[in-house]
Amino acid sequence: MRTESFIEKLKSYKIWDYDFKLIVMVLALSSVGLMAIGSSDPSSRDKQVLGLVLGVMIMVFVSLLDYMVLCKFYIVYYILNLVLLALIFTPLSKGVNGATRWIIIAGVQFQPSEASKILLILFFAQFIMKHKDKIKRLYFVLLCLGLMAPPLIMIVSQPDLSTTIMLTVILSIILFVAGIDWRLVATVLVVTVPTSLLVIFDALSDNCLILKDYQQRRILAWLHPEDYANSDAFQTLNSIMAIGSGQLLGKGYNTNEIGSVLNAGFISESQTDFIFTVVGEEFGFIGSCIVLVLILLIAIECFVVGGRAKDMSGMLIATGMGAWIGFQGFLNIGVATGALPNTGIPLPFVSSGLTSLVSCFAGIGFVLNVRLQGKKFY
Repeated sequence: MRTESFIEKLKSYKIWDYDFKLIVMVLALSSVGLMAIGSSDPSSRDKQVLGLVLGVMIMVFVSLLDYMVLCKFYIVYYILNLVLLALIFTPLSKGVNGATRWIIIAGVQFQPSEASKILLILFFAQFIMKHKDKIKRLYFVLLCLGLMAPPLIMIVSQPDLSTTIMLTVILSIILFVAGIDWRLVATVLVVTVPTSLLVIFDALSDNCLILKDYQQRRILAWLHPEDYANSDAFQTLNSIMAIGSGQLLGKGYNTNEIGSVLNAGFISESQTDFIFTVVGEEFGFIGSCIVLVLILLIAIECFVVGGRAKDMSGMLIATGMGAWIGFQGFLNIGVATGALPNTGIPLPFVSSGLTSLVSCFAGIGFVLNVRLQGKKFY
């Protein structure tokens, strides 16, 4: 984008069109995350502060650009995503707890699967808009699925099933909002629901054919946690105990209470996948509800911005971000409360992790830009 055109674009923006309430909600949720991380893992707090500052700067910068110009490079985003994911299978990769999801470049640790979410949202938003006249045709939907297959295969091979599910959900919602044929939606539901039940029944069988051993154990631990109290359900049961012990107001920030489940060391990965456990124990039912409401309101605001976008790509970007924040947020909370099987996925804006935090802020920056250029809110 030329300097002159960038300045002209800035002059065309109106300060009252900037979505300050979305920024306030995102910063409020991030602040809760900083407090929870500082309590669960003080050594990670400074890195999270750095990620927050960097994320806010990227969010503001992206929000002032023209998303329609940036979306023209959608093919570059797709190729970049494949290259980053492919680096997982090179010596640059780093394994943690049996999973290889990180790469280290120039001393900086980076998780490509987190960046995939925003890169694929940008790619499919523009790709679908360029072919919007074909969206109701089956071959185009299959083409979208075919384009999604390579990154999904590389992500599930890490292994990272939870992110694979997340990306599938995001693409499904983007296609639905774009206007795919209702008969395709009905067909997918007819296939998906029985398949999900088949997977559960397969997990209950003695000779599991579909799932890997650790995946079967996670489902069994979810269905019968008492039988896996000392193994696969150990983390979830302690998480439920910690959240319940917070009661209405919680035990207090960074509490040194003897009865704290967190301080006793019974919650591993408390700064990442189980950060909601820290919120529940230290800030109680009220603090937990605040996090839930903020996630819900951020997702809704993204959907509202998408509904008022001036073109399909803007609508799909905002909708994709709403699906990402909303579904991933409630998936993480569902795991922490035992409502869903254990899956390693961060809580947006709350969990520790630079790649996740910066990617979320970059996505919100695009939503803010869609809002600035969309139909006026009155």
